[in-house]
Amino acid sequence: MFSYFWPLAVIVLSNTIYQICAKGIPPQMNTYASMTVTYGVATLFSLAAYLVTSKGGNIFKEMALANMATVVLGIVITGLEVGFIFAYKAGWKVSTLSTVANGLLALAVIFLGFFLYHEKIDLNKVIGICLCLAGLFFINK
Repeated sequence: MFSYFWPLAVIVLSNTIYQICAKGIPPQMNTYASMTVTYGVATLFSLAAYLVTSKGGNIFKEMALANMATVVLGIVITGLEVGFIFAYKAGWKVSTLSTVANGLLALAVIFLGFFLYHEKIDLNKVIGICLCLAGLFFINK
């Protein structure tokens, strides 16, 4: 059970701190310069985590296993980060941006799961979609 919930806790904690940090980037700083620092730190942290967890593995062999999903993930993560930073610079509130973005994401992935992965949309998901739309309406009111 722990292995099921600890990743969720990491996501929630990391995303909470992420929102605080993204909002805290100086408005006068070039967003892409900020991203360069961010990803430099992320690269060093990821390398250190790999070395601690790999038990003598070869990082070059691991990197050879990368496919287009790994490359595209790097591109879309950058888009995700830049989108949040620019949204905060444009005036979005930390209390609403993530909620609105994740609400819309929830709607998108329900349909993505249906069309690409043949996951079922049952009554509970329909009710969830309706509640999500209602929540987005009230948050933006």
